[in-house]
Amino acid sequence: MTGKEKILQFYRTHHRMPSYSEMEKILGYKSKSAVSYFVKKLIDGGVLSKDNKGKLIPKNLGELKVLGLVEAGFPTSASEELLDTMSLDEYLIENTEATYLLKVKGDSMKDAGIVAGDLVIVERGKAVKDGDIVIAEIDGEYTMKYYRIQNKKVFLEPANKKYKPIYPKHELQITAIVKGVVRKY
Repeated sequence: MTGKEKILQFYRTHHRMPSYSEMEKILGYKSKSAVSYFVKKLIDGGVLSKDNKGKLIPKNLGELKVLGLVEAGFPTSASEELLDTMSLDEYLIENTEATYLLKVKGDSMKDAGIVAGDLVIVERGKAVKDGDIVIAEIDGEYTMKYYRIQNKKVFLEPANKKYKPIYPKHELQITAIVKGVVRKY
């Protein structure tokens, strides 16, 4: 296993980047300057980047093959054909520094295909539009709902008929917009 693979394996296992001391042990190096040189090579190679606080972030966890299309309606004859390769990071994340994951709790968005246990990929700083799924602070509490505007009134709409729309009594602040959902089977 290469040094790059060892670092990315640590990230996948621990859901965080290793410290320079941990990298020293993982890589079998004898000094932090050797680790620093190795990290610089990974940054130059596009494997890692640094956020505005200098924290290391994996940029590309690998590309996956896009082998074709699958019919979600009536079955059709299928053939496996390499169409392209795609990095999930590039597909799902526009701004690494403003993007984070949240674990979903509850069932108010189930009809939008977001259920308890899913991870949502959210991005701060994007302009919100009617129909976006948002993370919002409404009257001091956080929730995930559709952002709606009707008759110049803003409200949050659940994707489950068991729940009613929420209209802010005092304050509504949009924290982030949901960009994607990750579900592991």
